[in-house]
Amino acid sequence: MKEEMKFAMYATVLICIVLVGLLAFVRLAPTDPARWHVLIAETNSQNMVGGAIRVVEADDMAFARVDAAARALPRTQVVAGSVDEGRVTYVTRSKWIGFPDYTTVEYSDDLLKMHARLRFGRSDFGVNRERLERLLAAAQEG
Repeated sequence: MKEEMKFAMYATVLICIVLVGLLAFVRLAPTDPARWHVLIAETNSQNMVGGAIRVVEADDMAFARVDAAARALPRTQVVAGSVDEGRVTYVTRSKWIGFPDYTTVEYSDDLLKMHARLRFGRSDFGVNRERLERLLAAAQEG
């Protein structure tokens, strides 16, 4: 019985170490702007399991409003780009674990394109779609 208790204790400690390591990796994994700050090739709005894309007609002021709204989102930072460049990519981290989601917003030829997607996992439970809907609302407020 003593050997079984020792094994259970070691297994529990090992599982805890692995979980802490995974959580640390998710929170501390570096962001590669070359991977996330890319052109949005899609021309139609769509919802996906791990993200969403929105394409709408807009003016350059709508892009500036979206940028201001994105920067005001909790736990959000600019990864690369600027409004003057015509494309900005942001990372927004979940509150508890710190899962990163990437949102790219670009404007050209009177089209505002937004692509929000997760980095880890397969499903974002609609979080990125909801973020884009909030940013679209900000774009239309002017």
